[in-house]
Amino acid sequence: MHLKPVIAANWKLNHSPTDAKAFLQRFLAQSPKLNERTLIFFPSAITITTVIEGLRERPDVWVGVQNVHSEAQGAFTGENSVLMARDVGARVVLVGHSERRHVFGETDAITTKKMALIAQARLTAMLCVGETLEEREAGRTASVVERQLTAGLAELDDAQVASVMLAYEPVWAIGTGRTATPEDASEIHGVLRRALVSRVGEKVAAGIPILYGGSVNRGNASLLLAAADVDGLLVGGASLDADSWASIVRA
Repeated sequence: MHLKPVIAANWKLNHSPTDAKAFLQRFLAQSPKLNERTLIFFPSAITITTVIEGLRERPDVWVGVQNVHSEAQGAFTGENSVLMARDVGARVVLVGHSERRHVFGETDAITTKKMALIAQARLTAMLCVGETLEEREAGRTASVVERQLTAGLAELDDAQVASVMLAYEPVWAIGTGRTATPEDASEIHGVLRRALVSRVGEKVAAGIPILYGGSVNRGNASLLLAAADVDGLLVGGASLDADSWASIVRA
């Protein structure tokens, strides 16, 4: 693999600040610094300060936010902005997660705006793309992920594209226990890599990590990481248990 694997934990709507303290205490006790891995936590907005404080002695572990609004500020009750994310110490922003797209109705146009704001704030975006089961069975997987990728990068210059991370997360595999095979993941990661090459050239594209997400667990993590063009993992449910997560980051 040409890149240091990126292993990211998306806690979604789980783990209060109290839970996070206990998690970090247990996780850090069994997880010394891993120079060959980049680790990222995506806690809830309410919990993020606790996680950043808990990782003060571990600058090798990044912390990100699960979402930002598509405007930098304004009358948007309940939302968080890129400027707030940066100020609190977040380094990464998750964009276009399937739950944002399919539960909250976010469009490609919203993704485009968010990606531009994140780049302007000099934060790293992790852009998520993926197809539904219906789209997959219709043979549209490649066209769907290419469309989502194009929208996400639409307003970025080449230097900004170079700082992006991608995550392929087939919607049919998220939280369902169904996982894309390593071959499935490699195929679509290859589609994404070729799309990146056409946008920014081979050298820059080779440096952009593409993670796989979708029912990743300690049993399949190492097989997925060994697959061609899989540069990391975006982990949901299996990242909520400290022992499970410690096992995955060592995969």
